[in-house]
Amino acid sequence: MQLPFQRPSVHCRTFTSPLVEKVIDDVTSRMVDKDLARLFENAFPNTLDTTVRWHVDGKSKHTELKRGMRDEGKWAGAQSFVVTGDINAEWLRDSTNQLLQYQPLAKKDEAIFNLILGAINTQAEYVIESPYCNAFQPPAASKLPATQNGQEDSVHPAYEPSFVFECKYELDSLAHFLALGNTFYNHTGSLAFLTPRWYKALDTVLGVLDQQSQSTFNPETGRFERNAYTFSRQTSQGTETLPLSGVGNPLNWGTGLIRSAFRPSDDATILGFYIPANAQMAVELKKTADMLAAAKEVSRAQLLDKRAQTITDGIWEHGVVAHKKYGRVFAYEVDGYGSHILMDDANVPSLLALPIMGFVDRDDVVYQNTRRMLLNKQGNPYFLEGSAFQGIGGMLPSSPFPFPVHSLCQLAFL
Repeated sequence: MQLPFQRPSVHCRTFTSPLVEKVIDDVTSRMVDKDLARLFENAFPNTLDTTVRWHVDGKSKHTELKRGMRDEGKWAGAQSFVVTGDINAEWLRDSTNQLLQYQPLAKKDEAIFNLILGAINTQAEYVIESPYCNAFQPPAASKLPATQNGQEDSVHPAYEPSFVFECKYELDSLAHFLALGNTFYNHTGSLAFLTPRWYKALDTVLGVLDQQSQSTFNPETGRFERNAYTFSRQTSQGTETLPLSGVGNPLNWGTGLIRSAFRPSDDATILGFYIPANAQMAVELKKTADMLAAAKEVSRAQLLDKRAQTITDGIWEHGVVAHKKYGRVFAYEVDGYGSHILMDDANVPSLLALPIMGFVDRDDVVYQNTRRMLLNKQGNPYFLEGSAFQGIGGMLPSSPFPFPVHSLCQLAFL
């Protein structure tokens, strides 16, 4: 194939790391397939080369930001703004995963350490300000222009458009915020990000979990109780907005599960208890609890541990259903009333990725049953087959093709 070199000029790269360059040289020098080597050379550093639009090491103050007493420490320390592809905005989920391959290098490279520390600090500010939102504008201190998404959305709680790019509440976005810090701690042993602002962000996340574990109808009176988050968009696509005037379909009480208005694909959930995101949140809460226990934050650790177990119990009680062909399987979405949706989408978190996330062991019987169901076009409407390639795709009628990300999840546990 003779794939070409496609990295930007050194002078145009948004972030550089000598250790990353060394890893590229070490890995490619041992690869027999030169096209595969070129692919790694182009792809591995791409986040650093093209998406770190703003980074400061925290050694100098942002004098242009005004701080009140209640905002002490706001935007302090290292900060990193990492955009998603060609859109000048940062998704919490995407930026966490874009930095994932560099996490093992952070302990040996001060620049990478500082970059990821900055990303944690920046995400914390986003979560504090607008915890229900999924994508954010450049920080004011970056002096980068904001970008409009061109949509007409009616969202509650209201948000500031100069701060938020899009406000689709996705439970996995908050789980990814926790994951970024957990992974950083696992690879470096550093607790440098446990600042008052990070703790405030954590408390904000827990507040959202409390609000989104509430039922649609009061369990005692039966009266409708409007959810804290609503989303309506003027669109002809049902996947782009929530039904019932932006509230979403009814959810039962006492399940232990957390509502997610949207999936990681940015498509609206049909039944709001989205099982993959609940599984990811349970795992990351447990990891955060272990980290806080190591930091001697015992009461916080116990609180998170309890919440993680509540969600886990809810998944096994309400998120596992009996399939006439495959046996007990994980449902994709449930409502706590007994309704469920059986499918999987080409994103992470997903049902196929449950072992990768650490929720179940790959040999778990329910997971293996679920896997067999998902990798069959009779069991999963989004399992697609072609003459040369097969895998799970997404809810895009214009692009009925398998997505590589789900094929990687499939190959990870053959």
